[in-house]
Amino acid sequence: MAKHLETGRHGEEIAAAHLLRLGFQILETNWRYRRLEVDIIAKEGETLVFVEVKTRSYDYFGRPEEFVTPAKERRLAEAAAAYMEKSGHDWAMRFDVVSVLMKNATDYTVEHIRDAFFPGIG
Repeated sequence: MAKHLETGRHGEEIAAAHLLRLGFQILETNWRYRRLEVDIIAKEGETLVFVEVKTRSYDYFGRPEEFVTPAKERRLAEAAAAYMEKSGHDWAMRFDVVSVLMKNATDYTVEHIRDAFFPGIG
């Protein structure tokens, strides 16, 4: 597996563990709808949370969360709408970003940005 894919996969594992420590319930990981993917779908209380995980091994060109583009936000919103329809969604929802900056496999920082963006606003 390519190094950047390994880094991304490890970052998603770190993010899921972080969310579990905070009391989130993980419903899905790497959930796919057509060609779209949501890294983590979780519940916090009665809120459905769609989580984009961004992992980088350095921040020379910016923090990991800065790489969530408006196009990515639109794709996440489209996938979220499909998931909500499939699941019969009837509770609050939001979009979070978990940023993982990894120096190595055991030395990393995690930043969790709640309500990171609001599709359709901006």
